Amino acid sequence: MRDDLQGLEISQDELQKLTNLPVNDQLLIITNPLKKLVKIYIQKIKSSEGATVIFIGFATFVFTYILFDIFVKIFVAWVTIPSWILLIILGIWIGGFTQSILYLIWKSKSKIVKYHMTNSLRILLKDVERYNTVIRAIDINDQIEEAGNPEVLIKERESVIEALKLTKSDLVRALKTETILRENKSFILSNTELFVNNLATLTAMQVNEQATEHGRLLNEALQIALDVQHEMKRLQTQR
Repeated sequence: MRDDLQGLEISQDELQKLTNLPVNDQLLIITNPLKKLVKIYIQKIKSSEGATVIFIGFATFVFTYILFDIFVKIFVAWVTIPSWILLIILGIWIGGFTQSILYLIWKSKSKIVKYHMTNSLRILLKDVERYNTVIRAIDINDQIEEAGNPEVLIKERESVIEALKLTKSDLVRALKTETILRENKSFILSNTELFVNNLATLTAMQVNEQATEHGRLLNEALQIALDVQHEMKRLQTQR
């Protein structure tokens, strides 16, 4: 990724900090890290250090198995099945148990997100996804260009990058605004008179910014405030 794109993408950790929620959290599959380790190991074997890597890997496996076999014979001598079968069974059991724990944690986080999800947050998350997609598309385009295809050069690149910076700034501001309003909604609803003037100012800002492209995302944040105002009025009419 080129230097001018570095830091533009809104990462998963940054998004979770901005929303104060485990949004877009992916279920960790324990076999995926193992696949990565195997892939790295194979790449090492194919390198000039292949013989050394094979020797270290084989020695580590044999040493681990010998230690396990000794442990079984000393502490669980009543087990009649071969230690290598026991090792496989134990590995499958530990893997299944670990995966179950990871699933329960992921499920718990998903419920938290679902409980706190608002329409405004849902819109902003989609905007973040679209924004990150643009960043990745530009990065891929850059790679294609560097591969010897100058015809895909992005014209006025500086203007595009500047527009992306403004978009990110607006997205971050919108996410922070949504988080503040969501986490303080009960207080806002019980103190309507304190926020009427601020909401009027936000409405005026929305009108002034709506003509600009980067103002579109700012309007998302301002719409949150207007949604809260609408909710306050609706609740007042129910009294």
